[in-house]
Amino acid sequence: MGSEPGQYHSMSLFARLRQDAGRDWHDYVEHEFVRGLDDGTLAPEAFRFYLCQDYLFLIHFARAYGLAAYKAETLDDLRAAAGTMRAILELEMGLHVKYCASWGITEPEMAATPEHNATLAYTRFVLERGMAGDLLDLQAALAPCVIGYGEIGAALKLDVAGRRSTLYDEWIEMYAGTEYQAVRHAAEADLDRLWARRGNEARYPALLETFRAACRLESAFWQMGLDASPPSEGMREAR
Repeated sequence: MGSEPGQYHSMSLFARLRQDAGRDWHDYVEHEFVRGLDDGTLAPEAFRFYLCQDYLFLIHFARAYGLAAYKAETLDDLRAAAGTMRAILELEMGLHVKYCASWGITEPEMAATPEHNATLAYTRFVLERGMAGDLLDLQAALAPCVIGYGEIGAALKLDVAGRRSTLYDEWIEMYAGTEYQAVRHAAEADLDRLWARRGNEARYPALLETFRAACRLESAFWQMGLDASPPSEGMREAR
């Protein structure tokens, strides 16, 4: 059940969606893959598989922001979509390629990787929501990734202090860092701006279902990495 109209009028739309998504959001941000990133028990083979798929994922999300630009009704919307698309192509993908090089994975290798079914399902869902609906529908589908990764990065960064370093601390820092956090907060502000202009309570249940479906697809994307490799000894012990 979603929040009652007006009950959380002081909350951002994202905060409301996150709260009302309940278990779907929790399962995404507390997934075993995420816990493995945090404590270092994630099998490197699972992470390498994820990194290659995430490269393909980012390409389609850049396309989604191209669609957002097409769907834009105002110059501010157009600028916001172009800015996020540029951030994906020039910041996030650049960081991703550089980071993958430290794992011995080249960009041509990632570009030649076949898309996994989980990658296909999630990226095409987002594009379909954008094509069938308006810009608010598209942003609701994008939010668990664009804003959610920023929240996950910031939360994991808090856990870094007081524990031994792991293979995944640099990945955590990418999403906890100032540049990506700026992308996160801009996306949340854009969502609120769209809601103020185009949203109403009659639309909220459909937006929530889109958001929840995207959270479930995010969980499936994490699970894809785990399924690609047997768990490490550390992760077996943690179960």
